[in-house]
Amino acid sequence: MTINIQRLLNRLNTLGKIGRDSQDRLARIALTHADKEGRDQVYQWFESAELDIKIDKIGNIHAIWSPESVQEEEAIMMGSHIDTVLNAGIYDGNYGVLAGLEVIQHLQEMGFQPKRPIVVSIFTNEEGARYTPDMMGSLVYVGGLALNDALKTRGNDGSILGDELERIGYSGDHEVGFIPAKAYIELHIEQGPVLEKENITVGAVENLQGICWQQITINGTANHAGTTPMSMRNDAGMACARVMTYMRDYVEQTCDRMVTTFGKLKFEPDIINVVPSQACFTIDLRSPDELKLKQAEAVLVDYLNLIAEEESVEIGMTQMARLEPVTFDLDLVQLIEKSAKELELTVCRMTSGAGHDAQMMARICPAAMIFVPSAKGISHNPREYTSAEDLNAGVKVLLRTIKQLACH
Repeated sequence: MTINIQRLLNRLNTLGKIGRDSQDRLARIALTHADKEGRDQVYQWFESAELDIKIDKIGNIHAIWSPESVQEEEAIMMGSHIDTVLNAGIYDGNYGVLAGLEVIQHLQEMGFQPKRPIVVSIFTNEEGARYTPDMMGSLVYVGGLALNDALKTRGNDGSILGDELERIGYSGDHEVGFIPAKAYIELHIEQGPVLEKENITVGAVENLQGICWQQITINGTANHAGTTPMSMRNDAGMACARVMTYMRDYVEQTCDRMVTTFGKLKFEPDIINVVPSQACFTIDLRSPDELKLKQAEAVLVDYLNLIAEEESVEIGMTQMARLEPVTFDLDLVQLIEKSAKELELTVCRMTSGAGHDAQMMARICPAAMIFVPSAKGISHNPREYTSAEDLNAGVKVLLRTIKQLACH
């Protein structure tokens, strides 16, 4: 009996139609009415599989399969998220949840008798598009953020997270972390170009990059662009440009697998013929090596001090987020590799450049991830696409891995 790939594809497409705005953009932002509609739909699919559905106090949904054959209390967990960014694709997160459901239904249909409960979970507010931090549901689940603090979080639209959970009917009564986990496996699209470029079908994700987000504000002096000599400027814009180019060069030349991005930039007064009085920008540093990440952070601080002196400007820095790199469980990574090879699929070990719920779950149990290719590396975009063949391959690897884990 093979995976019912058509059932999975139909569900992905159905869920992908829920949360479309007036411009037909997928915008199933966490805890909006669109998110409620998506949750309601997946809840119905969980019910159709006769799973025991429990909702915890941060709104995570856990669908539990625990037949009479179960002897052990610790569960094998799968999952991801179904909330999206604005103008999203249909695979990010959704694939991991619906593939987990497909695995359970396939095992039911083939008469498999697990020794452990098997669970597929939907984690709240993974994207962080409305509330920060992102990956909030899994972070609260593992004890990394206090439940009460999370419930009081104010969104970028002024809403309170706890109030919105109540409003959409997904404020559960189960304590967070109530399921004892033996292992957690998350299947996900890569969201990057590596697998496609290397013509490899499966990524066995062995680690996940640490992340440092900083907001930097440079204050100079606004002045006339034509009458102020270059040597007499306190140019916040030029200081900003020097920081950006320096850090990009540093990362490219000295830090293997580190990346840096300057995603937000605002000049004041933002006029073409005025020397900028202020530059406010962000820097995103990521590396799977904590030591190298710390070194880059120190290099940034030293260079900011140098620039402040050389450009006669004042510089302030605020840390927005900091997550250490995560190393996934080696035994699980090897099991994923073994499963892929037994299925005669090409496989390689990978680093995840994006954050995922698996990195939070790794705090409380062995965890790992499975990647499948993303066409042209595109994600968080309506052109996000993974072929049916690759989606099917990923589910088959997940199925084989889960069967092994549920037998022991």
